Amino acid sequence: MKVANFAKENVRLALNSIRTNRLRSILTMSIIAIGIMSLVGIFTAVDALERSVTDSFSALGTNNFTISPKTRDTKGGKRERLINYSYIPYSQAREFKERYKVPATVSLQMRLGGQTIKHKSLKTNPNIALIGIDENGLTVAGADLVQGRNFSTTEIIRAIPVAVIGTTVASTLFKKENPIGKYISIKSGRYQVIGVLKAQGGAMSFGGGLDTRVYIPITTGRAKFSISRPNVPITVMPSSYEEQAHAISEAEALFRKIRKLRPTDQTDFTTEKSDSFLKTMTENLAAVGIAGTAIGLITLLGAAVGLLNIMLVSVSERTREIGTRKALGAKPKYIRQQFLFESIIISQMGGIAGIILGILIGNLVGVIANAGFVVPWMWIIFGVVICLVVGVAAGYLPAKKAAGLDPVEALRHE
Repeated sequence: MKVANFAKENVRLALNSIRTNRLRSILTMSIIAIGIMSLVGIFTAVDALERSVTDSFSALGTNNFTISPKTRDTKGGKRERLINYSYIPYSQAREFKERYKVPATVSLQMRLGGQTIKHKSLKTNPNIALIGIDENGLTVAGADLVQGRNFSTTEIIRAIPVAVIGTTVASTLFKKENPIGKYISIKSGRYQVIGVLKAQGGAMSFGGGLDTRVYIPITTGRAKFSISRPNVPITVMPSSYEEQAHAISEAEALFRKIRKLRPTDQTDFTTEKSDSFLKTMTENLAAVGIAGTAIGLITLLGAAVGLLNIMLVSVSERTREIGTRKALGAKPKYIRQQFLFESIIISQMGGIAGIILGILIGNLVGVIANAGFVVPWMWIIFGVVICLVVGVAAGYLPAKKAAGLDPVEALRHE
């Protein structure tokens, strides 16, 4: 009971000291809060972005793979010989689609650059991505329609001027008007809108995404737009994830034949799985987390030094008080507890403020990424623990110094 009373009294004295030295305590708490905010905020943002990216790719399908042209390798000063063009011509891509027999959905696409899309007197920014695709393009892109329909095989074969537009394009050009059946203008051509994509948002919408795209039949794009060396990458979506390895192997073997490569020739194209971008993004986010941890820990180290200095000054200023308590029978361990409690309370109050700010700032990024509210419990617990460590580490030396004061000398202190 006596120990509990001393502990309660020490907490009261610690809070009273913090109130008395309000400005000094707030400055120290602020430094600690900034360090914890860096840790919790960055990892909250990283968790939110990871969730958003993962959700986006789960909708896209992580078993997809894309066949793209291989860039020249100049390592060691030697230029790798490429037998074929440094791009994939439409004829080769179409031949691959016709000859590929593995159960899978094959899609061809051709990027037609950034364009200004017009409807009557309204127009978009000049950075709308115009992409030519076939009847399977929307499926492999994980794009859903909120209005209208997909391209038909007939429209692809006959190069009909029709278009499927993103929600941002639709809202910009048609406001509250139903865009289905209406016409848009791209350069000198007119295209009838047959579909509107479902709003995507999320991490995949950074830089545009599906919301700021316009799709037209790939054959229409080839007929209407004159592009030097049009590259036509091939996207393959196997019927199941288990078929992916077999599907990639068969695709590489077939495309080598189409590219007329001999057995001794190096492959002049690349096969990239769709989840490779997800892995790269995750690795980059992990690197951001490491940098954030370093920044937070360095800030907390500075906060620990500042807290140590404040506690030493506090001991010096309250020497007579310490002498009085000792003269009245307070044991050294209770004096030590008093200053340790004060240091821990300051660090924990700063940590709580940092955790709250970190969660708010991190989730602001989450809101932008359309990832929902994220609470990084592991980092909250880590923040509380590290603040406790900072409080004990910074308060131990001053507490030990206070506990070791001679009561007679302390009472004489001016």
